[in-house]
Amino acid sequence: MLAAKKKWLYRSTTDTLTTDAEALATELSLPVLVAKLLIERGITTTAQATAFLHADQQPLNDPMQMHDMAKAVERIQAAIMAGDQITVYGDYDADGLTSTSIMFETLSQIGAQVNYYIPDRFKDGYGPNQAAFDRLIAAGTKLFVTVDNGVAGNAVIDAVQAQGIDVVVTDHHEMPAVLPKAYAIVHPRYPDSQYPFGDLSGAGVAFKVATALLEEVPEELLDLAAIGTVADLVSLTGENRTIVTLGLTILRQTARPGLAALIKAAGLDADNLDETSIGFGIAPRLNALGRLQSAQSGVELLTTFDDDRATELATQVNQLNEKRQGLVREIAASALAQAESPENQARQTLVITGHDWHEGVLGIVASRLVEQTGKPTIVMNESTDGRLKGSGRSVEAYNLFAAIDPVRDDLVAFGGHHMAVGLTLMTTALPTLRSALETAAVSQDLASHAQPTLTLDSKLAIKDANLETLAALRQLAPFGNANPAPLFELKPTDVPQVRAIGSDQQHLKLQLSDGNNKLDAIAFSMGSAAAAIQASPTELSVVGELSSNTWQGNTTPQIMVKDLAITGAQIIDARTQHLTAQQFKTAGIYLFFHQKLMKRLTDFMGSQAQPLLVTDAATDLSAISTEQPVFIVDCPDTLADFTQVLTALPLNQLTLYLYQRESVYLTGMPSRAQFAKLYKFTLSQHDVDIHHQLALVAGHLHLDRNLLIFMIQVFFEVGFVKINDGVMNGVSNPPKADLHHAPSYQLREQQLIAEETLLYSKSAALQIWVKDQAAVKN
Repeated sequence: MLAAKKKWLYRSTTDTLTTDAEALATELSLPVLVAKLLIERGITTTAQATAFLHADQQPLNDPMQMHDMAKAVERIQAAIMAGDQITVYGDYDADGLTSTSIMFETLSQIGAQVNYYIPDRFKDGYGPNQAAFDRLIAAGTKLFVTVDNGVAGNAVIDAVQAQGIDVVVTDHHEMPAVLPKAYAIVHPRYPDSQYPFGDLSGAGVAFKVATALLEEVPEELLDLAAIGTVADLVSLTGENRTIVTLGLTILRQTARPGLAALIKAAGLDADNLDETSIGFGIAPRLNALGRLQSAQSGVELLTTFDDDRATELATQVNQLNEKRQGLVREIAASALAQAESPENQARQTLVITGHDWHEGVLGIVASRLVEQTGKPTIVMNESTDGRLKGSGRSVEAYNLFAAIDPVRDDLVAFGGHHMAVGLTLMTTALPTLRSALETAAVSQDLASHAQPTLTLDSKLAIKDANLETLAALRQLAPFGNANPAPLFELKPTDVPQVRAIGSDQQHLKLQLSDGNNKLDAIAFSMGSAAAAIQASPTELSVVGELSSNTWQGNTTPQIMVKDLAITGAQIIDARTQHLTAQQFKTAGIYLFFHQKLMKRLTDFMGSQAQPLLVTDAATDLSAISTEQPVFIVDCPDTLADFTQVLTALPLNQLTLYLYQRESVYLTGMPSRAQFAKLYKFTLSQHDVDIHHQLALVAGHLHLDRNLLIFMIQVFFEVGFVKINDGVMNGVSNPPKADLHHAPSYQLREQQLIAEETLLYSKSAALQIWVKDQAAVKN
């Protein structure tokens, strides 16, 4: 059995959907599957569907409806008439670079004296920077036009306006409670704005300003607007869908030497560019500029008409992207090794630090770790002055900003939102940060909601996973935020080929079969599942996106796997170091190895939760119904105890909490020197009241309190000490004894093995081990 990494949820399970889909399919001459997907996206009428399917034929909204657009246009035109220097102040990501290029080209076209400035991520930071504005003013700037930033730049913009230098803000980001006192703020979601579509990207807003200035739609700028829109992950619905659809047509035949050179350097098929080509080919290369150096040359790349310069710049950008990829691989490998340490495996959240890590890629590394571990993660670089700076990424069930906000006063800098943060702190504040994250994991009940969800559209038969179906599905493209590519569940009857691929065997290549048809599938970062699939190929279920693969001129369908599972008995890895009442609300059998813990938790259990002590002679595990979910609450002392339970359970669903309050594995086994030190202490100190003086003794001997208790117990069992009414005295000339023969010593050895196997193994390894031990009914 191999459990899915995510919980699979279908968009709709209603019977009426099929009937409605059949009717819509008939009206529009569509495949029923496409009609069903339209309805699931809220597109239910013929008119809505026609507009959605023919986005390139839909009119763009009137830019003059946007807040302050007329005022902005008037101010820009006045600056042009006066011959004033205008500076376009942009941003260093792909949306910012395309926004800057759109505005710069437009202003140049209508005769403006214009230049542009892209802030440096590491020197200027995001948004308006006072020093940068001061330098530009000193150089002659009389009007600033911000693109893809500015709405949160109160302090800088207000100061610039106070000097008599106007700032026109064009932005699309969330609006703060207090807005800057700019000359004009052009924003699609300005309060009480009349603009009908609020989800434009920075490039989309710049494109609307260009349209207003030129008094016509500048089709030659649609390629840039499409790149910025896809890159910034805004909603690919409404006007954005029209911009991207039209922009892709322009992009496939682009007259821009820089884009043509970048497309070639990226190895993309210029004639078949789509939103994926932008999202995974063009945008990452533009983003690499700002991550590793100044991104100023990115605007030159997008706007130059010098073929030689375009090739030179595209080559540099591609090389930077390769460097970025190498840095991510290198840092991610080191970060993952830290994440897999016993200490971090015991935590619900991760704080990973390193030296000489490039700060520009730490957000990507944090995302990689979240994907691989499922845990909210912060990755930071430590500088020589003891300063830590980095980025954090989270999961839906955990508000990372809210977790850190209570300790923001202990940090040097902090900002972000639910899913992502940036922060700077001194190393002395690291324990405070780690503690805050774990505290929030408990208060937000992360353990009960940590498993993310995956939204599925439909089941898909292998015989229908063909190029004809793919062509039909592409009618719903471009795909992206708010219009995701359809995800399907496929259930093969056999898997003729399974193999781990890649230099580190990290990825997985499959061939799915229904007996008559075969379908290739590729699963990135799932290579460890190969053994489980080979063991139970007929029980595999795959969730993925239908795509195509072209090799040596031959195009075939394939599935890009997003998740997979081996069905049958379900083993759910829910290991935790924090038990909450929420974890006992599900009806089922809750098995305990330790009576003391069971008594302590009984009051927390819901009325349908049935606690059982496995060591109780009256407990008959074989009588448990396969229909009842079973939960293993705590960690057994020995693997033999666990195996005995597994072989007796006729289980169908087993959830593993494996709670352990004090980890023996992390504390380890005392050394010979530590035993010797304790022995000398017992001979030199008399009448030690271990009930009341244990903490003092532990501090004196520099031993962990629980480790000291264990060592005293071993000494007592072999006759090295006597304990009467809690008072301990050493025994002079005790009989020779081997500490290894003491029952407590032997038990601890078993506990170490049990914890290493059950608590600190990887999820896939644990599931396979449990399955091997259990008498599961498949």
